[in-house]
Amino acid sequence: MTKRRPVGVEEEFLVVDLETRRLTPLAESMLERLPDEGFAAELQRSVVETNSTPMEDLGDVRAEIVRLRQALVSAGEPLGVGVIASGTTPITGIEGYTFTPGERYEYLSESYRFLAQEQLICGAQVHVEIDDRDVAVLAAQRVEAWLPPLLALSASSPYWMDEDSGYASSRALTWQRWPTAGPLGPFADAAEYDRTAEDLVASGVIEDRGMVYFDLRLSAHVPTVEMRICDSCPLADDVVLLAGLFRALMTRETEAVERGEPPVGEQRLALLRAANWRAARDGLEGDLLSPVTSRPEPAPRLITGMLEELRPTLEELGDWEIVSELADAALRRGSSASRQRGAYAVNGKPEDAVDLLLAETRQR
Repeated sequence: MTKRRPVGVEEEFLVVDLETRRLTPLAESMLERLPDEGFAAELQRSVVETNSTPMEDLGDVRAEIVRLRQALVSAGEPLGVGVIASGTTPITGIEGYTFTPGERYEYLSESYRFLAQEQLICGAQVHVEIDDRDVAVLAAQRVEAWLPPLLALSASSPYWMDEDSGYASSRALTWQRWPTAGPLGPFADAAEYDRTAEDLVASGVIEDRGMVYFDLRLSAHVPTVEMRICDSCPLADDVVLLAGLFRALMTRETEAVERGEPPVGEQRLALLRAANWRAARDGLEGDLLSPVTSRPEPAPRLITGMLEELRPTLEELGDWEIVSELADAALRRGSSASRQRGAYAVNGKPEDAVDLLLAETRQR
């Protein structure tokens, strides 16, 4: 019987002044009004993070995401600030570029210079529990070909440095500049993965294993695989959709590895990178590369086909109804990038795009 594996979610949020809609370095002030568990600072003082408790039921996952978001909203209102869950913001402001104090953040600033200075980007990470690390690393590599559709579903960062980037996810491209970011592997087993992580630390390029930023990575402390490719999503429903799809993909491929079945999907590095770039450029509004053929297909058709392929797994997990409904809704409304551009275009005001993000982020 298919195991229903616990899912955890980390979300990063940009902190904005409710009057000017510009970034403001008040994340620490918000955190002082919040419990320690579930909330954390980030590199920039205008970014705050939430961490959900791992849960098996997607309805419970959604409730936890909403609870954490509402706590952030409540902590920010007395300070005159709000939070937006998006990969970047339509309006930055120089005051947003302020590092959080601390030895680790000082190291990042001194070692990575403009990469750290421009780290005003936010992602949504999903963790799925996989007990066997050897199976986990093999299954994760099989899942990589299916990540670009998930990036497209999350695309929420059309703006970079107050300008339209021409991409649906400028965050995805910005993130790829880090030395350990990008596709995983190839690795034959967990031992090879661990040796590579240790060698990266020994090289001095990164300080510790927490800076291994593969699109999919194994935790060094708990038995999970973490997906790191997606933008933060303004709507909680889209985060739940990503969690449901990623769990189904990891479940399907974990079982296929255990049965000794060959992988289905592109695993060549050059084509994986090309597929991720295409998803970052077009989001849901253009073509994506098929995980199987590497040929372009309209995003809605490809994602609908992926859902049908995952249906047996989703049904066994009890997730088909919620995931299929959320996917249909996401495809009907289009990407956050498209919605932000639409809001901006009405009056030519970036503040209107920020207001849209504020409203969507605080929806229950």
